[in-house]
Amino acid sequence: MGAMSRLVIPALLIIAVLMSAIGLVYSKHMSRKLFVELQHLKQQMTNLDTHWGRLQLEQSAWTDHGRIERIARERLLMKQPHADDVVFIKP
Repeated sequence: MGAMSRLVIPALLIIAVLMSAIGLVYSKHMSRKLFVELQHLKQQMTNLDTHWGRLQLEQSAWTDHGRIERIARERLLMKQPHADDVVFIKP
């Protein structure tokens, strides 16, 4: 082997080790970055689930039969018809 090949092989190995180290650092950085993003998205999902539950409770309160009947009586001046005012139609 010549003097040139004795210098080239170690230089290539050093470059390969450095590239491998840089790749490892980059992959660790990306892994941590993605983990932080995952945790953020999980927290956001929890917040949205909580908000969804509150909206469902609010919707059930707005559609409560007693509330609708009260609004019909107060705002629309509706009342329950008497039995003799009810007409049944047969198909």
